[in-house]
Amino acid sequence: MTTSNGFLNGRVALVTGGSRGIGAATALRLAREGADVALTYVNDKSAAEDVVRSVEALGRRAVALRADSADAEEAAGAVARTAEAFGGRLDVLVNNVGVGLLGPLENLSLADVDRVLAVNVRGVFLTSQAAASRMGPGGRIITVGTCMTQRVPGPGGTLYAMSKSALTGLTKALARELGGRGITANIVHPGPIDTDMNPADGPFAAGQAGMTAFGRFGRAEEVASTVAHLAGADYVTGAEFSVDGGHAA
Repeated sequence: MTTSNGFLNGRVALVTGGSRGIGAATALRLAREGADVALTYVNDKSAAEDVVRSVEALGRRAVALRADSADAEEAAGAVARTAEAFGGRLDVLVNNVGVGLLGPLENLSLADVDRVLAVNVRGVFLTSQAAASRMGPGGRIITVGTCMTQRVPGPGGTLYAMSKSALTGLTKALARELGGRGITANIVHPGPIDTDMNPADGPFAAGQAGMTAFGRFGRAEEVASTVAHLAGADYVTGAEFSVDGGHAA
């Protein structure tokens, strides 16, 4: 069982795409460390409300916000809605939401390109921009990338890898731009993680697991623990953290 040090007591976090997988695990871990949590979802309101109840069971406040990161207004608006729900505060932003569209290069349509870039790049930028305008010293922007920014093990990942690689540049630039205000920006690159979107018993799981040093999928909670560490770290910014089981080794 994960123990808590309560180092996020009194802080407010927003986790985009927090209704399942890494996002849900992150919302719960931040709550265990004392944070009140807002999370966004698009389709599965029931799953989002389940996470809210789990956070509340830990003694923290929580709210589920429907917000489509592909919509520019909704991506930025999630920050304002979080602040409204929690007395004007936002201390931690976790950019977790993303679209994992994979396929042969020649089969990708312009609509595919626009959607992936809208969610994975533009939405993250706009949410980070809105968060930075509200954060004070001690603010944290943590983005979830992918191990495919460091190693693309096979064909079919061009669009996804490109979109997630943009977030590394965004993170490093945010670190420079916001460091003088005491706000940090970091990015976490998960490897194969056992989630609904990519289950450890799925048809392609054996090959993915075999690319790691441990020979297994990671757990969402293992990514969440690194995110929580960065939410409390003072002298870490502009950095990339691999939680990939040695996928890029």
